[in-house]
Amino acid sequence: MNDPNQVALDALRQAVGLAPENIALADHLAKTLLQMSRPEEAAQVYRDALHHHPGNTPLQLGLADSYRRANRLSHALAILETLVAEKKPPAEALLLHARVLHGQGETRSAINQYKDAIDANPDLSDAAFESLLGLNFESESDDFAERTPASWMEDAPESGFDQQDMDDDDSFADLETPSIKFDDVGGMTEVKEDIRVKIIYPLQHAEMFAAYGKKVGGGILMYGPPGCGKTMLARATAGEIEAGFLSVGISDVLDMWVGNSEKNLHNLFQQARRNRPCVVFFDEVDALGASRSDMRRSSGRHLINQFLSELDGVETDNDGVLFLAATNAPWHLDSAFRRPGRFDRIVFVPPPDAEARIEILKLALAGKPTEKINLEKLAAKTVDFSGADLNSVVDTAVETKLKDAVKTGLPKPITTSDLMTAVKRCRPSTGEWFSTARNHALYSNEGGAYDPILDYLKIKR
Repeated sequence: MNDPNQVALDALRQAVGLAPENIALADHLAKTLLQMSRPEEAAQVYRDALHHHPGNTPLQLGLADSYRRANRLSHALAILETLVAEKKPPAEALLLHARVLHGQGETRSAINQYKDAIDANPDLSDAAFESLLGLNFESESDDFAERTPASWMEDAPESGFDQQDMDDDDSFADLETPSIKFDDVGGMTEVKEDIRVKIIYPLQHAEMFAAYGKKVGGGILMYGPPGCGKTMLARATAGEIEAGFLSVGISDVLDMWVGNSEKNLHNLFQQARRNRPCVVFFDEVDALGASRSDMRRSSGRHLINQFLSELDGVETDNDGVLFLAATNAPWHLDSAFRRPGRFDRIVFVPPPDAEARIEILKLALAGKPTEKINLEKLAAKTVDFSGADLNSVVDTAVETKLKDAVKTGLPKPITTSDLMTAVKRCRPSTGEWFSTARNHALYSNEGGAYDPILDYLKIKR
């Protein structure tokens, strides 16, 4: 005898197939699947519906909830972060965002989003979820009382310095003079050309730019999978123009004392201005410039405001200071950083192409005993491998050879066969990144910033 639930579900599927543009029908089918604990199937229903109604908020919320229930939290965040960034985000989006953040262990951010959701729509209050967040409701007031400790940035002790202290010119980062140039970085022709047009040509032809009232400066934001050479490109940029190079990491800026982070950032900018022409490279810039919508109750907002002020050169001139930044998650960066004069040029740095993979393998094998290595064959078998992945392939092959050498007492050279065996044992690490990036490119691609991701994945828009 047929399962009546399955018969009803099949009938509902058929109805949706006959009327694919009917939002109510699709939503009903997807919610039925969620009730049956079949979130992956529900997600597919919502994706199909969004194909007919792109940008529909209820459908996007349904898709995000399906991803959450399927424990695909990064996919859910890709959708929700766009919805909660709106001027008046839907309360349902704020609540769902809070649930996803809690699922990722980000309790503090989840609490903030939950409070905002309840402020917008008190009917969404959920006692069970409040308990999970460590919240209780005070009977004498309308405010939540938290049983969980505040984040270190909110409870950090004050350093006691004032704005005048920020004029100190202490240096925190080592100023380098890189010797490598673009010729030392294999492949990535289009990325190099973007950097030349935005940064190198204005400096090499400063007088011509000055005649048109164009200052030398500005910034480029490089994004893409980790381990694909963003840092090396930044260093090579400084080498191309024989400029000083400052590499700024999180540890160079963040400080436990309130206000010291802003002071550190100011001093780093001052150091660059004293050594112009200078290329300043911010690695993992999203850690310093995360979206302020996630910091409504955090002093981290002050650091972002300071960062923006320094980029704009509000109190001093940034002429001759060139800014490069790298991030694996550009969607987490505050949108204000992408305005003209800041990081207004966004460049996708994909996994190395065939030419670049050959160059990376050459460098990784340099100084090691080898025999008739077919680099072209290896490059063809390592599509989507990052530079770090390719180095891992070589390391794996070397380790295998060392084990054999220890046993036999006779070292032998590395062959193409050894490397091909190592390729089979290694997997490209870029897959997870593209899985998350794909959703941002499809559902939060404002202005086409992430079109290169879709082009790389060969997804039609």
